[in-house]
Amino acid sequence: MLTFDDEITTNAIPSGVLDAFKGEKPQAPEANSGRIRVEDKRIINCQADVNQLVPFKYKWAWEKYLAACANHWMPQEVNMTADIALWKSDKLSEDERRLVKRNLGFFTTADSLAANNIVLGTYRHISNPECRQFLLRQAFEEAIHTHAYQYIVESLGVDEGEIFNMYHEVSCIRDKDEFLLPFIDVLTNPEFKTGTVEADQALLRSLIVFACIMEGLFFYVGFVQILALGRQNKMTGAAEQYQYILRDESMHLNFGVDVINQIKLENPHLWTPEFREEIRGLIQKGVELEYAYAEDTMPRGVLGLNASMFKEYLRFIANRRCQQIGIDILYPGATNPFPWMSEMIDLKKEKNFFETRVTEYQSGGSLSWD
Repeated sequence: MLTFDDEITTNAIPSGVLDAFKGEKPQAPEANSGRIRVEDKRIINCQADVNQLVPFKYKWAWEKYLAACANHWMPQEVNMTADIALWKSDKLSEDERRLVKRNLGFFTTADSLAANNIVLGTYRHISNPECRQFLLRQAFEEAIHTHAYQYIVESLGVDEGEIFNMYHEVSCIRDKDEFLLPFIDVLTNPEFKTGTVEADQALLRSLIVFACIMEGLFFYVGFVQILALGRQNKMTGAAEQYQYILRDESMHLNFGVDVINQIKLENPHLWTPEFREEIRGLIQKGVELEYAYAEDTMPRGVLGLNASMFKEYLRFIANRRCQQIGIDILYPGATNPFPWMSEMIDLKKEKNFFETRVTEYQSGGSLSWD
């Protein structure tokens, strides 16, 4: 059994784990160091013991962790019978089938990227234990989401090779993933350490990319498309799972924004005018990539939607993300052409939106959409 005084060796811990968590060896507290105070805690670059959860400094992080746990669900609890019958019939157009497959092709990889970024990157550099607690739950939810897409693919009997290789073979999906990869590489590099202005800005930049662009922008065309199918009583099992995923991702986004703003508050020297302008440029690039994805998935109008509607929607969403982290909006006057999407997130329901069955995931009562 290892103690705090033991040397951690590759015989005790697999080398891959040791490399991934370089610098994470638990340190024994000094004999006269005293108890940890709330004011000793910080989001990053904290010297206090990261293993001591209480006293809480960021109660919002703990509350979000509890809310996420209360919203637990599993894909196989969703009945896919109607989806399977519809998929095997001739009642879906080729455009609708393309839309479903493109969505599965993007999302099967996207949530894996998000999970890797949390487990191998972000978790190491966030030095607050209550925030880490949420990140552990978030990583599990990303696994559930990947499971959900696999469950949909398996249920429908679509070509797994086609779906799971789209991030290599479909340019609009590949371009989004390639945009994200450099920001993953920064945090997952075992040599990367925070503590300098340059490194802390690199961490903050990556957190913004993943919260505000990946989870807060790149997912939204797909959410609208699949949920629009569900609103027309098509692919209701898949749409129900996307509904739960949207709820989860909204919580991830809100947590990420809180972390970003707390880092800014504690480290105002990082939030320079040049850095803010760089972030605006990244968000603008995200809008362009996601609009290209909308055009590819919807070459023609379908479900009462068309690609040009998504241009306005993405600009509206981008402005929201800018406002949430305190930078100037990019697209003055942009409006929301899909107000029902806000209802999908905000409404509290005991029965799911598509009226397929009563939801009983949340212990002790109704489904929470907060």
